[in-house]
Amino acid sequence: MTSKLVLLATDREHQEGEAGHAALDAAFAERGVRSRWVRWDDPAVDWAEAALVAVRSTWDYEDRLEDFLAWAEGVGPTLLHGADVFRWNTDKAYLVELAGLGSVPVVPTEVPATVEELRAAVARVRPAVVKPRVGAGGRGLVVVRDGSWEPTGEPGSWVVQPLVPSVQQEGEESVFVIDGRSVSQVHKVAGASDVRVHEEYGGTSVPAALSPEAASVAEAAAAATSRLVGREIVYARIDLLLHEGRLSVSEVEVTEPGLYLDVIPDNGRLFADAVVARL
Repeated sequence: MTSKLVLLATDREHQEGEAGHAALDAAFAERGVRSRWVRWDDPAVDWAEAALVAVRSTWDYEDRLEDFLAWAEGVGPTLLHGADVFRWNTDKAYLVELAGLGSVPVVPTEVPATVEELRAAVARVRPAVVKPRVGAGGRGLVVVRDGSWEPTGEPGSWVVQPLVPSVQQEGEESVFVIDGRSVSQVHKVAGASDVRVHEEYGGTSVPAALSPEAASVAEAAAAATSRLVGREIVYARIDLLLHEGRLSVSEVEVTEPGLYLDVIPDNGRLFADAVVARL
């Protein structure tokens, strides 16, 4: 009998899979499940042949969001999380909604609708971080330290947060939550000349012991997200910064959270277990 197939959605730059993907590929094979990495926008893919589809590394969605969401709608119920969740999660305005629940600390976030509101928001928290409401990989992020900055982009397309100094001092923690439980943690440090922790900007990522505080905040964030979207959150990566003395949520990555398989290969086993359990 042919084993069930899991399709792992990726983009053109990661057609073989995200970094460290061999750990995930092996985990599926060990469980008797076929898996294949395919571009989400490849018209030759028959999504209906899969028992389940999981979004993994579709990191080009930011410039084609409506196309991406239309694709997700078309895949249907075999797609983990689904288009409605992705629409919510790909708009960083969700951080305001998450903070409004009051059940989890969130880095203060504003979503100004006009240039005037944007300037006022920046002035309130300067030095400020201004970034696109829809964006991935830290692209488009700007640190505003004085009044000489001129905004770019369409009105309403930004979020504003205070610059959290700890990102360059203590770094950022990323906690992986699978089946509602925090399972692993990565410690990330920004490069010397940037506030972004991504490797392309000089950042570094290393495995870290799962701390009780980080695990607790991450699980609470995943549970709160589940309540907001009305859907089970099978897997997520919760990014945390030390803000005003406590770990606070800076991102809830539910759509396409990198698993850092090259740093923590065991995340492949844990992810595969969660997916196989839902076949």
